[in-house]
Amino acid sequence: MAFNFKRIKFPGLEKVSFMSFPNDQKKFGVFGGVFTPNVLTILGIIMYLRLGWVVGNAGILGAIAIILIATSISFCTALSMSSITTNIKIGAGGAYSIISRSLGLEAGGSIGIPFYISLMLSAALYIMGFTEGWLRIFPDHSPMLVTYSAWAALLIISYISTHFAIRVQYMILVIVGISILSFLLTKNEPVSTAQLIGDFEDAGFWRVFAIFFPAVTGIMAGANMSGDLKDPRKAIPLGTLSAIGVTLLVYIVIAFVAFRYISPVELRENQMALVDNSRWGSMVIAGILAATFSSALGTMVGAPRVLQALAKQKTVPLHKIFVKKTSKAEPRNAIIFTGASIALALLVGNLDALASLITMFFLITYGMINVVVFIPQSMNMISFRPTLKIPRFVSFLGVVGSVAIMFLINPIFSLVAISTIIALYVWLGRRGLKSDLGDIRGGMFLALAERASLIASRFPRSQVSWKPDLLLPVEDPKSWSGSLLFIRNITHPSGSIFAFTVRKEIREETEHDLNELFEPIRNESTMVNSTVLEDKSFVNVAKLVIQTLHAGALRPNTLFLTMSRERRKHSTIKTLLKHSTKNGMGTLILRINPRLSFGMQKTINLWLRDKSPNWHMSMLIAFQLIRNWDGTLHLITSTPDKSEKKRLQNFLQHLSDQARLPSTTEFYVLIGDFKESMLNAPAADLNIFGIPEDPDFRFMRNAPEEINTSCLFVKDSGSENALI
Repeated sequence: MAFNFKRIKFPGLEKVSFMSFPNDQKKFGVFGGVFTPNVLTILGIIMYLRLGWVVGNAGILGAIAIILIATSISFCTALSMSSITTNIKIGAGGAYSIISRSLGLEAGGSIGIPFYISLMLSAALYIMGFTEGWLRIFPDHSPMLVTYSAWAALLIISYISTHFAIRVQYMILVIVGISILSFLLTKNEPVSTAQLIGDFEDAGFWRVFAIFFPAVTGIMAGANMSGDLKDPRKAIPLGTLSAIGVTLLVYIVIAFVAFRYISPVELRENQMALVDNSRWGSMVIAGILAATFSSALGTMVGAPRVLQALAKQKTVPLHKIFVKKTSKAEPRNAIIFTGASIALALLVGNLDALASLITMFFLITYGMINVVVFIPQSMNMISFRPTLKIPRFVSFLGVVGSVAIMFLINPIFSLVAISTIIALYVWLGRRGLKSDLGDIRGGMFLALAERASLIASRFPRSQVSWKPDLLLPVEDPKSWSGSLLFIRNITHPSGSIFAFTVRKEIREETEHDLNELFEPIRNESTMVNSTVLEDKSFVNVAKLVIQTLHAGALRPNTLFLTMSRERRKHSTIKTLLKHSTKNGMGTLILRINPRLSFGMQKTINLWLRDKSPNWHMSMLIAFQLIRNWDGTLHLITSTPDKSEKKRLQNFLQHLSDQARLPSTTEFYVLIGDFKESMLNAPAADLNIFGIPEDPDFRFMRNAPEEINTSCLFVKDSGSENALI
């Protein structure tokens, strides 16, 4: 099963090495723990087999431009990653840990699962690359035998000794260094056909860029080893950034030597140009073998640790199996599963189709790392105090650059990758995952709400945007369940509720009862705030609440009260009614018929008085109720003068047309005085009346029994308009 590098395009060959090695007694410093693994992950197979092709197509200036643009994205991400690692302690899983601790388990899992799969498939690609290099030396060997021998050796090393895998990197670094030196000491003479700017004969600028870009990725090796570092806050930034600087210099120097000593034609047509034109070609081949082997080993060591971290938070199926570790903290079950999955991927032989998708997932991961830094920077969160501070434009460029490169490489695979992430996020969100560590999502949306409210406060409240935002003084949460469904039907789907109760002494039991009362409404995504206030006077507290909330941008606009048969409470209702009017709030007073409640919740009688200005809120609330009840509205008015019937009929019809009421609305003009008309009105499940300036509490108290329905009494605030 030969691996054809002329066909492979290399996107997705992310070289994440040595992800996390917990519980080893020896702690590593900057060089061994961060710099070396980072350098080995960056200087990989693309450097050996594709950098010459890039120079042959782009020329030296074009190649340097491609190298600098690609490195700038990795550099921004490295700065963001270095910054976040100096602010929080990175747990197992590397990028997954960073994202989940910042944006929640759903976001971390939706990135972490594809990230793990990409690591696993990348290991298969590295093993195939190793096979091709081996066959260059021993062409008579069986490709299948070489592939699975390499796979077995890698699996055994990763299964038995992670610490040994770390030590192997020093030997590999020496081999890679000698191979680079062998090419730089090329035996060739300078060529006369070298081009400053190439003709891009094989591919355009961005296609060449896309093929080269994976060469500069793989910068998370050090961050993923934070638990094994002597001083992570010092080692990760210094080791990561110095590794990027050194490898950038190496890429530019190799590109210049290739431009100076190898013809553009050979660079484009011979993928082994660096081997054939080096002083010791066998050392370059050894470097290819070492690079692919180290990348595969690092991935096979790191991918199981990502899987184990995902399993620890129950974000993957069979998490009880994958979460287990040995006494030496080795995730053996995850290692076996990852190794078996890689073996299956190797049977496919050609992973070209998946290579672009793999790259998309890595770029999304890098973009999210930048997002994790950009959000708290923008929110000025006091908890975000990294010892390495970076300008906000750096993380912003990291986000924009990652997304832009995704679509430059492959728009279709970009959309597939983003769709996959969204689907995983929705799936994980429905599982109700909970983290003991918390995240910044609540603060993020709160900050957005605060900024939105600040902007909203600059504009007067518009009648166009009116919605029912209720203020509910709750005397006894245990006795309010009868009104709850009615309140829901008024506020759903766009209203809000601010509820409070007053006690001489605040007790957890009362707070629990109040929260439990509104839990069903909260579960329907209606915004509900509730609190228990300590005072002896219910009325005084209610007045203070109205005054206090009046100053807010998200203030309630309607006071909702209930009326009982107790006459002693009329004075309280009258006081609150007066106070709500004074503070620009409308008022709803509900009087429930205890025997019939709201009947079948189908029909509403809305009573209108000719030339009365107090009907806008009544109509809006009635419309909201019939929409949620899927019911019918009756517009009713009365007059003792029969000659007025036609005019009033036209008035109701015109009003309905202007208010855009449903076509099923019915109109009634009743002849007689108001009380007589009330008894002759069509049957309904709710009657809605306006509240005059001087309320008749006796009528409001007795009306439900007299007409055998529950009644709602409404007073406009003046900020509603049913016709707008």
